[in-house]
Amino acid sequence: MYIAMSTELPSLGNERLRNTARITIVAATYNEKYTTALLDNCLAELKEYEELLTVNVVRVPGAFEVPMMVKRAIATAPEGRGPDAVIALGVILRGSTAHADLIGDAITRQLLSISCDALIPVIHEVLLLDNEQQAFARCIASALNRGREAARAAVEMLRVLETEHALGSINKRTAGLDPHGSLLS
Repeated sequence: MYIAMSTELPSLGNERLRNTARITIVAATYNEKYTTALLDNCLAELKEYEELLTVNVVRVPGAFEVPMMVKRAIATAPEGRGPDAVIALGVILRGSTAHADLIGDAITRQLLSISCDALIPVIHEVLLLDNEQQAFARCIASALNRGREAARAAVEMLRVLETEHALGSINKRTAGLDPHGSLLS
């Protein structure tokens, strides 16, 4: 059974961010035509929120280097000054060997692990694509643009975290926890 990929970008939420936030974008340079387009589209989308966002961009040689730099951006930031969300951008084009699939799988596992360990959203847009037509459609064209999608997902996660933080003590009590996270007797 074939399931088609969504062809719609997530909508821009109509709620504004309430607090200032920091986003780090880690973007590969390999397949530069496509990775630069992803980055440019991501930055253009984030411009909508420029009064509330500080955006830091780090370029790395290839997609395989993205997870290490994501982890470094989170782990080495001074206390309270690290990113509130990270966007990972890259393009991997499949060849005639399994190399691209191995790299894509390793990156996915690492980005998920980093996000869950740090409890910071890591938006994964390191794309594993079959050909340059797919790369054009997702990186340069507007209908499926994954750079714009990454920016929207990051902002939406920041909104979710603001709401979760504001409601944190209520949710913990509802779940049988005191406000400090300990089980209520």
